Amino acid sequence: MPIQAQSADGKPLVLVVDNDSNMFDILEKRTSELGLRAIQATTLQDGLQKNATGCCDVILIRDKLPDGAACYHIKEFQVEHNTPEIIVYSTLGDSEQAELAFQCGVWDYVIDPSPESSLPDLLIRALRYRQNKSAEGDSQQKEIRNQLLHHGIIGGSKELQNCIDLTVQLAQSDANVLIYGESGTGKELFASAIHHISPRSAGRLIIVDCAALPPTLVESILFGHAKGSFTGADKAQPGLIKQADGGTLFLDEISEMPLEIQKKFLRVIQERTFLPVGGNTETKSDFRLVAATNKDLQAMCEEGTFREDLLFRLKTFQLDLPPLRIRRRDITELAYYFRDTFCKRNKIKRKMFAPDYLMTLNQYDWPGNVRELFQAVERSITIAHDSNILYPKHLSAGIRIKVTRKKLQKQQEILDPPTGDNTFLIDLDDMPALKEARHRAIEAQEIRYLETLMTATEGNIKKCCEISGLSRSRLYDLLKKYRLSTTR
Repeated sequence: MPIQAQSADGKPLVLVVDNDSNMFDILEKRTSELGLRAIQATTLQDGLQKNATGCCDVILIRDKLPDGAACYHIKEFQVEHNTPEIIVYSTLGDSEQAELAFQCGVWDYVIDPSPESSLPDLLIRALRYRQNKSAEGDSQQKEIRNQLLHHGIIGGSKELQNCIDLTVQLAQSDANVLIYGESGTGKELFASAIHHISPRSAGRLIIVDCAALPPTLVESILFGHAKGSFTGADKAQPGLIKQADGGTLFLDEISEMPLEIQKKFLRVIQERTFLPVGGNTETKSDFRLVAATNKDLQAMCEEGTFREDLLFRLKTFQLDLPPLRIRRRDITELAYYFRDTFCKRNKIKRKMFAPDYLMTLNQYDWPGNVRELFQAVERSITIAHDSNILYPKHLSAGIRIKVTRKKLQKQQEILDPPTGDNTFLIDLDDMPALKEARHRAIEAQEIRYLETLMTATEGNIKKCCEISGLSRSRLYDLLKKYRLSTTR
């Protein structure tokens, strides 16, 4: 099968990130014989600049370079569109770095004393895969992305597009999926999308809000009950798990599921069978499981408030949804989408956005994420009445005050850099509850600790675990949570 040309000169483009000129000369000669074109970058930063055009088909990158370890920069090489296949190669290998590289989605992590001998064949296989994926998937991907747009998943940022790509892949399997994201990031939207673009779309999507399950009725609601099993049970009733037979069961806020139910639900996941309350016969249900949470389940396991064996089964795949403050380039597009949706639904004339209105939206941190943005746009349209243009004054005072404070704080930091004095002033109207303040303080300390730890150990995961007392999986979870893995 001939390899289709992807680069401007008619040849697939291979970027070799390696400061060893002899290695590049060997690879360049071999790739040229294969009808490919190779270019060299000698550092990670040089590689990122050369990859920024989006023309690279495959990136071959040495595991350790003068300006850092490749595994901590993989996601930076994954450009927003037409992401290249990435192969990391090493002469000695590092298990922690290999694990992190695979978590970032590399094509392969090669350990070979003479990688120049094995890389060409691997390169060809990666290009074949890329060609087949492109040829067979373009129309399907376009159709699926249109479906996601219909579900309200909007945005062109790299962070969101990575989530969309993973969602498309996950939807085609039956594996369990755990969706993690802050409140308002769209966990239910993505769960719905996974169902509706999957082979199970003809079945039902059953949504269970674990936080709203009444403690005394939780088993009956989930497992169903037999006639006469309790007062008022005048007939048998199938539970939500049975209603998901042939479809998808979505457990929202899974962290709120009571411990005693977690144990019983563990068996349901393993066997896809359960016993209704008061029943004598096991019932089967063929469902696909998707769960969601905004809490750190691994931390809850360590606290004893969530079963670790259940967590292992939930997160066959994990989909991490980025908060809106991380994907700021999507804010304007989301605002237009919400405006059009709201005006169409309410049959009112579409309003325009003043430039400073959009500027204010983009400067706010959106702790409530996409949901809060939607409510802000809806409120603006509602109070604007006959005005055809939305201005910052149509936003809530809270949003405008926080944006202004943020500007003033940045100006003050420039004029008066911190000297180590911890004295600060607090506006009582803006002072958070103790629980929220404690949560913020813990997160800030964890970030500071991890940054110091990674710097002091030069990214050596084994040393980090020894010093911190964290397990390797827990350390990776925290690095991922605070988005520190790509900054080292």
